Amino acid sequence: MFNIFMIPFYMLRAFLLTILFETLLAFALGVRGKRNTAVIVLAQAVTNPPLVITLMIINLRCGFTFYCAAVAVLEFAAFLTEGAIYKSVLDFKKINPFLLSLILNVFSFSAGQVINHFVK
Repeated sequence: MFNIFMIPFYMLRAFLLTILFETLLAFALGVRGKRNTAVIVLAQAVTNPPLVITLMIINLRCGFTFYCAAVAVLEFAAFLTEGAIYKSVLDFKKINPFLLSLILNVFSFSAGQVINHFVK
């Protein structure tokens, strides 16, 4: 059974893991500097909490099919939002900002799914 009092913990865990995965991968792809790292982290701060809380509410209230559709729509919105942030603010120009956003999001989403499979 889902414990509603654990929501802040789930949100914090998702946020911190997303920051960890996306920042480390961005670094591996060549993103360097305090400002660029801050942009990567702040982009997660803009997209991750609303995405996670919305998906938790949908998961509690709606069926699995609707939840899966919501994941697809919200992850796509996060990819677009982060890509727009990277395009307008990030100094790193070696990779198209939307491609960078896609790579980072696919990696962190996949890693999160693997972790969620083993940690309930």
